[in-house]
Amino acid sequence: MAQGKTYQDLPQSVLFCCDHNSVRSPMAEGIMKQLYGQQCYVQSVGVKNDLEIDGFSIAVCAELGVELSRHRSRSFDEMEDWGDDLSSFDLVLALSPASQRRALDLTQFYHIEVEYWPILDPTGLGDNREARMALYRQARNQIRDRLIARWGPGIDAQDD
Repeated sequence: MAQGKTYQDLPQSVLFCCDHNSVRSPMAEGIMKQLYGQQCYVQSVGVKNDLEIDGFSIAVCAELGVELSRHRSRSFDEMEDWGDDLSSFDLVLALSPASQRRALDLTQFYHIEVEYWPILDPTGLGDNREARMALYRQARNQIRDRLIARWGPGIDAQDD
């Protein structure tokens, strides 16, 4: 584990959010689950649910052994329909300005910490497949680096 980092530092539950729950927040959900397993309940949502999981996100996360192909996008509004109450989360990590605004609006009556992590939105960038893959990898790596900086290297690393 990283110096001074323990699993006790992990919140009991984390909600990642971004614009559509199709690129950044599903990547963050999958990577956090891979790093910390059952140590923390993790979900993700979008401001809107108008897109399916992005194929480039699936591909770059598969490179790390993170499975995203079964992810189903959902919005803040749909979250309760799926059995999750916003007030049950200890921490909301917003990965886009729009999702930060929405999270702050929705949590104003709860004692829930909302944090903004400015993660690159790789959608629509890059001239070809390799350029796009490189940008998605950059976003994925930003998320992974932020998680490790915050809570340590994860389950596999504790055996080292």
